[in-house]
Amino acid sequence: VLIGAVSSGVSMPILTSVTVPAGVMQMSCCSSSTAFTGLAQEGKTRGLWFRTFATSGVQAAVGAMVAREQGHKSVAILYKNDDWGQDIGKLIAADFESVGIEVTASVALNDGQASYRAEVTEALKGQPEALYLALYPKEGTAAVREWISLGGTQNMIVANSLKSDEFRDNVGLQYLGNTVGTDTASPRSESASAFVEQYTAHFGGAPSGPGLANSYDATMIALLAMEAAGKDADGAKIASMVSKVTDPSGTPITADAVGFEQAREILAGGGSVSYQGATGNVRFDANGDVSAPAVTWGFSDAGTKELSFISLTDVDAFMASLK
Repeated sequence: VLIGAVSSGVSMPILTSVTVPAGVMQMSCCSSSTAFTGLAQEGKTRGLWFRTFATSGVQAAVGAMVAREQGHKSVAILYKNDDWGQDIGKLIAADFESVGIEVTASVALNDGQASYRAEVTEALKGQPEALYLALYPKEGTAAVREWISLGGTQNMIVANSLKSDEFRDNVGLQYLGNTVGTDTASPRSESASAFVEQYTAHFGGAPSGPGLANSYDATMIALLAMEAAGKDADGAKIASMVSKVTDPSGTPITADAVGFEQAREILAGGGSVSYQGATGNVRFDANGDVSAPAVTWGFSDAGTKELSFISLTDVDAFMASLK
């Protein structure tokens, strides 16, 4: 089993050139590109790929939901020119159009440029009411500084990649008061709360880094699948056991030592278990994907603050309405 990676642009070449050819199961905490879904649908992942983070489609849909609720009629998009950015940039543009919001420009930004003035100027031409950002903190900071200096709106909707103290501090909180961020969320469940409590007790602070809950679940589910597969199992056998340890009709088990001891006994007896983890009751579809509830958030003096929680039912219903 290989756990990783975070970036879709890193996970993809590993998956296609290393793990699939070698018959090794790969589970990512955070790679969200829908390109993986397409690859799985074509049979090219051979059932070896899983991820505990919802696809970019969820964040794109929630971004469109926010823009509609705020009454914006037109939006410009700035996205990072990599696998993830291209994916979410395409998805959010389609979602904006689906809810009747005009996309005035969709502009890609490359890494390491000295200035993004040309790209920002292009995005400003249509005088959009809002700006959507699918960027990382470094280029996000540079682009937003250019945007503000050239008179662009402070109505911004940002992907979870900009949920960063670095971005907030380098841009300036005074310019981010109208910014609404989107992110997937852990469900409001007992198991998710238990993870936060146990993490805090062990490390002396709440889990605040990106992807921590998803990383925990990816690792724990992979370990359970290895246990279910038995000694000397290969990657395909381990992958086939993922459904047995995330079985909705299986015995619910907690994501701690007590739960794992219980799971070991049940699996040894030929039974199945339902893993209840840091991101809740994890379920994978045929492509190795999960869905998730979502949150909107804003910047604050202390970092970020949650603005609203959107249930899995509401997320799924909104995404279905877009289709």
